[in-house]
Amino acid sequence: MAPLSHDVLGAMERAVQHKAQPWNFTPPDFFSVCERFRGLAGSLTGTSSENLAIVPSVSYALATAARNLPFQPGQEIVTLADQFPSNVYVWRKLAQRHQGRIVSARRDSGDDWTASVLNAIGPDTAIVAVPHCHWADGRVVDLEAVGEACRAQGAALVLDLTQSLGAMPIDFARVQPDFAVAACYKWLMGPYGIGVMYVAPQHQNGEPIEHNWINRQGAQDFSRLVDYQDEYQTGARRFDMGEKSNPPLLEGACAGFEFLLTFGVDSIAATLAEKTTKIAEAADQIGLGSAPVGIRAPHFLSLDLTKDRIDGLTERLAEKSVFASVRGQSLRVTPHLYNNDDDTQALLKALA
Repeated sequence: MAPLSHDVLGAMERAVQHKAQPWNFTPPDFFSVCERFRGLAGSLTGTSSENLAIVPSVSYALATAARNLPFQPGQEIVTLADQFPSNVYVWRKLAQRHQGRIVSARRDSGDDWTASVLNAIGPDTAIVAVPHCHWADGRVVDLEAVGEACRAQGAALVLDLTQSLGAMPIDFARVQPDFAVAACYKWLMGPYGIGVMYVAPQHQNGEPIEHNWINRQGAQDFSRLVDYQDEYQTGARRFDMGEKSNPPLLEGACAGFEFLLTFGVDSIAATLAEKTTKIAEAADQIGLGSAPVGIRAPHFLSLDLTKDRIDGLTERLAEKSVFASVRGQSLRVTPHLYNNDDDTQALLKALA
């Protein structure tokens, strides 16, 4: 999880105080706080706010995608081997329900994931559900190439961007995903319990996984809520989660978006690439190898570990106030703008 910046924490605290006085939280506030989130998320992703829904988690968004994408018996769903579970379980269930099959793409040693994903896509592929970079090794998937391959086969593309959005550029117009989601608590620098889901225009007349009052047409008029409406609010709003008008989460997420927009994702990616490359070069001198930027994401460094080095490693690092995660056979090192050269030296000294 990303640490909460002073601005994010302050925004959440002010929002709690606002909610503590419900007589000051008026009917228009239920909608304006959501549209502020949607607008800033649209600026960050380079997409129309009409294409974005407010969700509580990745699994919620992927359940929405699974409900709205066609899948026939005998068809296949392509994922990455050892992909994060939230982007696996829903597809396993869909495949089981319709007598389909999961194809787990496996990469060759030293490569990124792109070739293995492209090789896995074929005439029977209905859905490709992948990230921009793998959550354990940080190696990338060329989403533009994968999107083109999906369109050639008539397959849908579903993206979990939690490990990349905010730290790695993506061009939605070129990738053309059907659905995409990112939780806000990682590289979007926001709180836990909220995320943003992209829904392509062709799916915006689909069926949400819950039916709440605030997503229906005319919901702004609280005096007429029992004039039940079959029609929804415009765009992707029909897929918004229930009780979405939660100021602490929304305002905290907005402050995270503003932090990222201040610097720009392209600049953040370039800066983090410099940081991770310096760490990788120094770590290589003590026998911890890694993939170069291009094979791996610019913000994401995984240092290769032997089995005898894994046990107790993160605990020993934490004793030296160095915090990283072990994922499989690698140590995940992910600095950000708040990390300086002293932090890098402390990491390298602790690793040595």
